[in-house]
Amino acid sequence: MDNKVVIITGGGKGIGYGVAEAFAEEGYNIVITGRTKDTLDEAKHKLEDKYKVKVLALVGDGSDEQAVREVVQTTIKEFGKINVLINNAQASKSGKMLVEHTDEDFLLAINSGLMAAFHYMRECFNYLKETQGSVINFASGAGLFGRVGQSSYAAAKEGIRGLSRVAATEWGAYNINVNVVCPLVMTSQLASWKEEYPEAYNKTIQGIPMGRFGDAKEDIGRVCVFLASKDAAYLSGETITLQGASGLRP
Repeated sequence: MDNKVVIITGGGKGIGYGVAEAFAEEGYNIVITGRTKDTLDEAKHKLEDKYKVKVLALVGDGSDEQAVREVVQTTIKEFGKINVLINNAQASKSGKMLVEHTDEDFLLAINSGLMAAFHYMRECFNYLKETQGSVINFASGAGLFGRVGQSSYAAAKEGIRGLSRVAATEWGAYNINVNVVCPLVMTSQLASWKEEYPEAYNKTIQGIPMGRFGDAKEDIGRVCVFLASKDAAYLSGETITLQGASGLRP
C-alpha cells in the first residue's frame, strides 16, 4: 500500500488520529484535516517521526465548500491522487436533550457531519474514480439505538448512513467502495457521556461481549485499512458496527 493517499477528516486527535496511525503503518501518505492548526501540526510531526510517511496537515471546516475544495486540490497538487476518503470529523451538542436543542445546536451537528461528508465525497469523486478507491464514513450507535442526549448527533450520523448507501449504489459502477463504520471507542466525549449518563453507560458496556470499548488504532483503524484494501472489493454499502473488541456486527 506504499504511496497510496488517504484523507482523514478530524485526523488530528481521537479516533481520527488512531485511524491515521493504522494507515501510516501500512505506508500510506496521510492528509489530516481539522479546525485547529496546533492539534494538526502536533499529529503531523508524531506520525512522520514514527512511521516515516508524508503527512499534510490542512486546516479546513468541512461545512465550508471552498475549504473542502482547497483541501482536495492541495492533496492532488502534493500527491497526484486520492485512494481513500475517511469522513470522521463531527461536532455536536451531545448530552443535551432534544427539547433543549436550539436550531443552531441542531445545525452544528448536521453541518459538521452530514454536510461535511457530502462536500468531501462530491469533491473527491473524480479522483476516487481514477484510483477505484474507497470511502469510509463514520456513523454511530447513537443513531442505530437512539441513545439519550444524542438527538442532533444521531440525526447527522443517520443522514450519513443514508448518503453512504446511495453513494454505494451510484458509485459501484466505477468500482468505488462506500462503507460505514460505527465505532465505540473510549474518547473524551464518551468519558463525558459516562459521567452524565452512568446508567446508559453501564448498560452499553454490559452489552459488549469483551467488556471493553475499542482501541482507535488497533480495532477501528485496522478495520478501516481492510475496507480500503482490495481484499474488501466485494464489500460496499454496508454498516459495520464495532462493539469494543467483540468483532464485526453488520
